[in-house]
Amino acid sequence: MKVTFLGTGTSQGVPIIACQCKVCQSSDYKDKRLRSSVLIETENTSFVIDTGPDFRQQMLRAKTKKMDAVVFTHGHKDHTAGFDDIRGFNYVQQKAMDVYGDMYVEIVLKRDFYYAFEENKYPGVPDLNLHVINNQKFKVGDVEVLPIELKHYKLPIKGFRVGDFTYITDANFIEEEEKEKIRGSKVLVLNALRKTEHISHFSLEEAIALGKELDIPQVYFTHISHQMGFHKEVDAELPEGMNLSYDGLTIEL
Repeated sequence: MKVTFLGTGTSQGVPIIACQCKVCQSSDYKDKRLRSSVLIETENTSFVIDTGPDFRQQMLRAKTKKMDAVVFTHGHKDHTAGFDDIRGFNYVQQKAMDVYGDMYVEIVLKRDFYYAFEENKYPGVPDLNLHVINNQKFKVGDVEVLPIELKHYKLPIKGFRVGDFTYITDANFIEEEEKEKIRGSKVLVLNALRKTEHISHFSLEEAIALGKELDIPQVYFTHISHQMGFHKEVDAELPEGMNLSYDGLTIEL
């Protein structure tokens, strides 16, 4: 299985217009972060977790030719806004896209992309098969996916375990029972917004502590705001087996 980090950043703390902050002006490509998403590929199956506002750019940059499904962690705009661009895969693959998300994601998609759910669709709108998931395992093609219940402040959201790989973003609380689903992973991707505390995201210190508690051999931090600082400086401070992720990073499991 191959995992590609399509984006490792966040809208939280990211300046929008004519930014002059040092991170924005950095020449290090590892400081150039699109919104958080990963591409998971096996021999037969390919799917993304989340379609943020940068989805189209990410797909072009990764030269993605095949997409079997989209899996959503939650319905916030920085994780769903690019959903309309699945229509490109509809056109090339000549089939509907399988989409997986919980009931909160269902509400968001049907509200924000209502035209994709109308009985009499306008030609060319996104074509999808929506699968509403809960806490039970489900399959994307031949890949088994285990949902992990998380809290994003008060909003229930999902992380996912695929084999020895676990992906968590936008969380700030995990029940003990759900932590057991993560244990034994070889790679954990975990959100770490910044060094200071936040109401709905793990801070870097909290994410490090959780990685140590779960005893995961390799932890990558994602959903990184510009408030974190430079990749090179922060990465050098991290414990062994823990690293900041960056756009384009690819791992094999």
